[in-house]
This record gives sequence, C-alpha cells and structure tokens, in this order.
Amino acid sequence: MLDRFFKLSENNTNVRTELLAGLTTFLTMAYIIVLQPMVLTGKLSDDGATGMDFGAVMTATCIAAALATAIMGLYGRYPIAQAPGMGENFFFVVSLLPAAGVMIAAQIDAGLLEVGETSKWQVGLGVIFYSGVLFLLLSILGVRKKLMEAISPSMRNGIAIGIGLFIVLIGFDSASLLLRNTKIGGWTLNTRFNSPDLIVFFFGLLVTAALHARRVRGSIILGIIAATLFSVALKYGLPLLGEGVMNSTLVKESMLTKDFMVAAGVVSTPPSIAPTFFMMDLIRPLSWAMAPFILIFLFMDLFDSLGTLIGVAEQAGLIRDNRLPRAKQALMSDAIGTVAGAALGTSTVTSFIESASGVEQGGRTGLTALCAAALFILALFFSPIIDMVGSYRPITAPALIVVGTMMMRNVSKIDWNNYAESLPTLLIIAGIPLTFSIADGLALGFIAYPLVKLLSGQGRDVKWLMYVMAVVLVAYFVAVR
Repeated sequence: MLDRFFKLSENNTNVRTELLAGLTTFLTMAYIIVLQPMVLTGKLSDDGATGMDFGAVMTATCIAAALATAIMGLYGRYPIAQAPGMGENFFFVVSLLPAAGVMIAAQIDAGLLEVGETSKWQVGLGVIFYSGVLFLLLSILGVRKKLMEAISPSMRNGIAIGIGLFIVLIGFDSASLLLRNTKIGGWTLNTRFNSPDLIVFFFGLLVTAALHARRVRGSIILGIIAATLFSVALKYGLPLLGEGVMNSTLVKESMLTKDFMVAAGVVSTPPSIAPTFFMMDLIRPLSWAMAPFILIFLFMDLFDSLGTLIGVAEQAGLIRDNRLPRAKQALMSDAIGTVAGAALGTSTVTSFIESASGVEQGGRTGLTALCAAALFILALFFSPIIDMVGSYRPITAPALIVVGTMMMRNVSKIDWNNYAESLPTLLIIAGIPLTFSIADGLALGFIAYPLVKLLSGQGRDVKWLMYVMAVVLVAYFVAVR
C-alpha cells in the first residue's frame, strides 16, 4: 500500500530508507521546538517578555509543523518538512510586535479601544493569519506554480547551491565556529578550537563525514547520536578535571555549560495550548498600520518556501522537464500551515532547508515528510530528549555541513558561458548566505535576471511573469520593506 501510494519503487527507495530520512530531517530541525517559544516569548529579545506563554507556543509549534508537514507528505508527496520559519519569527518579535503595541496605544488614547481588550501578540497572530490567507489564495490560483516554472534551469540550480552555502553557514554559526563581528559587519573565525563546543562539533563532523564517505546507511543520524553521547560524556567528565577547568572562561561561557542539559527523564506531559489557541485578533490587523506587515510576511514566506522547495527538489532529482510535478499541491501545505499556525498560536510556517539532510539520507517521497510529522507529535511526549538534542546545536551542526557539501554538486549544471544566465544566478548563490535570507537572496537574482537578459538581447527567453516579479520586487523594497 505504501509502495503504491508514495511510489517508493519508482523513486528507488523503500520504507526503511524513508523512515530513516524522516528521522534525520526531524533531528536536524528539532531545535525549532525549543527555539521558537524562546523567540516568541521574548527570551531572546532585548525588548523583554511579549506576553505569550512558553508551553503553549511550544505545543502550537509542534502541532502546526506536524499538520503542514503531513499535508506536504500526503498531498504534495515530497520529502520536505515544515515548521515556523527562522527569520520570520524574529521579525515577528522585533518589528511587528512593537508596531502593534504603538497602534494599540494610539487607539486607546483615541478612545477606540479599551485597555486589556487585546494585546500586541494577538494582533501579531492576526497579521500572520491574513498573510497566510493571501498566501493560500496565491497557491489556489496557481501563481506560485507559474512563478516556479518561469525560473530558468541555471537559476534553479543556483538556488540549490545558495541554499547549500546557507546551510553550511547556519552549521558554522550553530557550532560557534564562526562568530558575528559587529565591528566589521561580518563573520570571524573562532580560533578557540579547544572550546567544548568546537570539540563536540569537530568530533561529530569527523564521525559523520567518515561514515558518509564510506557510504554507511544512516551516516547522518549516526553522527548525531555519536555527538549527543560525546556531549553527555563531556558534560559529566569536565567537572572531574577540577574547579580550575570548570571556572575557566572557555568552559564557563560555552554552550555546553550554559545551554546543554542532560535529559532528566524520557516522557513528559505536553503543555496546554489554551493560552494561545484561537487567541488571534482579526479586527486590528485590518488597518493601514498593519497592512505593510501583512505584505512583508507574504513576500518572506513566498520566497522562502519557493527557494527551499526548488533547492531540495533539485538535490533529490525530482524536477522533470524543468517542471516540478504536483507543485501546486506542495505549495499549498505551508500556506495551510501558516493559517493553522496563527490560529494555534505560532508564527509563519514555511518549508525548512534542513529537509535536505533527509534527502541526502535517501528520502525521496512524502513518506519521509509523514515520518517527520509524526515525530513532531511524539516530541510533545518525549520533550526531555528532544530538548536535550535541540537545545545544543553543535550536535546537529555537522549534519548541516555534510548536507551543504552535497548540494554543491549542482554548480556543474549552471550555464557559465552565458553571462546573462550566470550573473543573476551568482547573485542568488552569494545573496542567500550573505544576506542570511533565502527570500532576499532570491529577490536579488529575480530583479537582475530579466533586466540583464533584456539588455543582452535575450529578452525573449524570459517569461512575462519574471518581468512582473522584478517590478513588484523593486516596488516592494522601495515602498514597503
């Protein structure tokens, strides 16, 4: 039955491989279960608490991710998992909530609103809901599918490469191998190779790379398990070396000491979702003050999901004749996930680039996504174990490095001899990691592509939708963003 529905034999895969790929994808993105509530409750922001309940956001995140990923697996039948997106969640807290707070204060002063009638996070969830509804309409009308088919093969492969570099950068950042330098506005190498975090990272990377090079099945998941066990050994072993070691800045300030907590148990009761469930404000977001934010989240979700879907599908070899089969179905899943996520109490749901780890593990069908969806639900009951792995990112960082390496193979598929193709493609390749945003990196290439092609006398090769998109993106950056 599974073989017929998911076409396992046709895609040269089997149930075991798909389930292992789903587990790999889930573990590489499990950090979102812990990080999302930390972001949305304000624990990672200098502005303080947002008023959202930590446990409710965690439960909402797992349910929204499971729902969207299950739809992707059953309806789109692609090995891509979905969850509340990084970037969108920080923008929600840092930009949207302060603006919502100002709007609420102004309406209270004008006598249009009673104190306590609504809160800024409820207005924020309403904005996410409406952006998801617009996103869903674009999917139903087939606009996203047409846009995907308008992208040239060179640019499509460039997206996969750019996302691969982005994944590597996320891995380096997660492991603290690269440190953000505010003085120079970029990154610098962390030369403290003897820090516990980098020791864990290099250990996991060597184990994963060696197993992968030897073509051992499950190499990525085995690397994650090895890094987890090694982290536990360090956590308990370092104190045995004496107070001098534990009080050193290198150990005391490490993520191993501050963030990594060995699980005290295995099973726990899921937190209640009641504090955020259907608590979104659907009235206040329908104002001119909130309209730009609805558009911003719409654009961010559109290009994040589009870029990830193309990149992962290209890596998996799922694109046929410059088309992605069942593209409309696949693009519907994150739109539904965003609408449902806002109702549950979390921010924009989008396709996760960490899905590439499952693809590299052999996942080719929706069974991979379905497995990941089930694990998001199980995570609510096994949160101590998930918290342990997800809260200490040097454990999963090696998996991202290996996956990013594999995505570099697409560089040979770009038409480097045609500068009208290669230059916009390069803007995407460099733009995605350097702007730390899939959406912004795609925008650079999408604006440049029709202009360069037109000026080089190759304008007829460009589909009309790309010209429209270039104009819309320029207007978006100038007038809205």
